[in-house]
Amino acid sequence: MRFYGRVYKDGKFWLAEVPILDAMTQGHTRKEAYAMVEDLLETLVNRPGFSVTVHPGKHGDFEVSATDPRVLIGLLLRRQREMSGLSLSQAAERLGAKSRNAYARYERGTSMPSLEKLSELYRAVAPGRDIVLHHSLS
Repeated sequence: MRFYGRVYKDGKFWLAEVPILDAMTQGHTRKEAYAMVEDLLETLVNRPGFSVTVHPGKHGDFEVSATDPRVLIGLLLRRQREMSGLSLSQAAERLGAKSRNAYARYERGTSMPSLEKLSELYRAVAPGRDIVLHHSLS
């Protein structure tokens, strides 16, 4: 699984963003901006052994992959839940789960959701938004 990103020049800096994670960073060069994306996401996850790779594309597009896609999905769910101002309990309640652990195991990256379950989880933490799938750039 990979998440879409884009990089573009703004003045003397290159800005790089991963919209689905609401994450943005910058660098003096395009290459440095890519390295900063990797560093940002690895720092947000803060888990030993977890690493991110940026796959440059054309026209400023890039994709981000990780050594453990479950953890990358967990980051997505956590960022969306926090942007929606929800607690773990509220997210679990929206799913109809009896305990917050039912939801939290996905956010922690200990469980890998099916595509259908990921869609359900995402709708619970990001109401009114959808995940859009497309073919990889490579």
